[in-house]
This record gives sequence, structure tokens and C-alpha cells, in this order.
Amino acid sequence: MENKLVVSPSPHIHSGDTIEKNMYGVLIALVPAFLVALYVFRLDALIITALAVLFCVGFEYLIVKYIMKKTPTVLDGSAIITGVLLAFNVPSNLPIWILALGCLFAIGVVKLSFGGLGNNIFNPAIAGRIFLLISFPAQMTVWPAPDIAGTVDAVTSATVLGNLKSNPELLPSLQTMFFGTEAGSIGEMSALALLLGLGWLLWKKVITWHIPVSIMATVAIFTGIIYIFNPIPLYNPLIHLFSGGLMLGAVFMATDYVTSPMTRKGMLIYGAGIGFITVAIRLWGAYPEGVSFAILLMNAFTPLINNYTMPKRFGEVVKHG
Repeated sequence: MENKLVVSPSPHIHSGDTIEKNMYGVLIALVPAFLVALYVFRLDALIITALAVLFCVGFEYLIVKYIMKKTPTVLDGSAIITGVLLAFNVPSNLPIWILALGCLFAIGVVKLSFGGLGNNIFNPAIAGRIFLLISFPAQMTVWPAPDIAGTVDAVTSATVLGNLKSNPELLPSLQTMFFGTEAGSIGEMSALALLLGLGWLLWKKVITWHIPVSIMATVAIFTGIIYIFNPIPLYNPLIHLFSGGLMLGAVFMATDYVTSPMTRKGMLIYGAGIGFITVAIRLWGAYPEGVSFAILLMNAFTPLINNYTMPKRFGEVVKHG
């Protein structure tokens, strides 16, 4: 007799969320940062971002269809987001062939070699950025100086974090950092634009506040305590919050569904770890920036955090003493 009863795990009520809906929600949240990038870097920002998306979508389609022999799902938006975020993490003058290698590594190695969306251990865009930074350090640390009055100047300029340790007298104002007209990667320019994106994501309930707020709070508290005893620019918490890739990483990359913890408690631990490692690298490490390395390291701890913070199953007997 055919079994008509189908038993499936919870949840049994559909919330209306889909992968596509959430992915394209993130893309909408990235629009303010992209508009700032166009204003500061002009056509270069558009070319790098468009090509990164094209490379990521193209590599995913070809690998899934012809190597993995599966039906491509490039329209779910995940490859597009990887391309945009990778573009946002590189200089606007990065050679195209280097960008293509970064996209291939992010999609082919970090994402698809683990089985595709939902199976990757590390955030593809973060891993792609670190791969490029280690493989091509010269090209990844040459920043065109923005020229708001015209086009991007051919003269290179140090980033805020680059000057923070060696030339603090050259630091721009906090207002400049907040609105975003200093040298840096394409998408990390404006803290205001990234906060607007955070507001959109929270309003649409694409993410929760736990990870971004815990990262920013940890950075602010850690540097703020040191700043009380030694009030120099290196320890100014506002400089650390408004400069570099902190906002971009906290809002758009650390919150990746696949590579971040599932529980609220786990998210807070994860965010605090990212904030602590970021500050430690910025203050005492060889690199001026530490957000990417911090997120990648905490990605590796996500399974352990999930195991530690997962609530007990209903009816499970808890042993005491």
C-alpha cells in the first residue's frame, strides 16, 4: 500500500523569502555605495564593477554547465553579488586580467569546488580579494587619487589606514571619511552610503543587526579604551569606523548567510571576533587593513560557533553534574 503520509522537517510555514529575493535585496542596498564610487572614480568604477559581474556570472555558468554537468543557476543573484563585492574590494585601476583571475578563484575555487551556493566554507568575494592581495600586492595597493572636480587623477595616493601609522598629519577630516572622497577601494569610500545600505537591509529584514553592530561596537570599544589613555589618531575609534573596508565588510560580507553563524548568540560572538581581529591587525599587524583577514578567519570558526550556540532540541535530556 502506497504511503500517503509525507513527514518533513520544520519549518512548515513558508515565510515568502527566496534566495533571489534576498540576493537582489542586497544588490539594491549596494546602490548608494556604487553611486559614490561613480562620483569619485567615474568610468573606471563602472568598468571594473561591470566586468567583475560579467566574469563571475560567466565563470559560474561555464563551470556548472560543462564541468559539474548541472543546470546553471546564475540568475539567483549570488554570482552577481560576488562580482560586485569583489569589485568593491579592489582599486579602480586594477588591470582587467588580474580582476578576471580573482573572479575565477572566487567562483571556481572558493564557491563551486565546495558544491556551490550553500556549501562554501568561506565568503567567495573575501577569499578572492585576499588571493589577489597576496598574489599581486603591488597592483592591489596602488590607489588612484580621487579628483572630484574632473576625472580620477593618474597620481596615486595612500589610503587613510596607510597614512594612519606613518603619516597621521595627512589624514583627511572625519567628514571626508564619512561622506567618502578619499583614496581607497571602489566600494569602501563612503561610510554614509554603506550605512544607508544597512538601513535598507534591516528594514527589509534581509539581515539582522547582530553581526554588523557587534563588529562596529567591538572596534569602537577596543580602540576607544586605548584612545582614552593615549589620544592619538591611531587609536581614534571614529577613524577606524569610517575608514577602510570596515563598514563594507561588516554590512555586506560578514553577514553572508552561508558563512556566518545561524543563532543570535553565535552572530554576536562571530561579530565580536571579527572586530577584535580587525583592530589587532590594524594596530599591530603588517597590513594596514585587517577586515578581510578577520572575516575569513571567523568564517572558519562558524561551524564551531554553531555547535556551541545551537539550542537544545526539544525533549533532549540535559545531564547535570
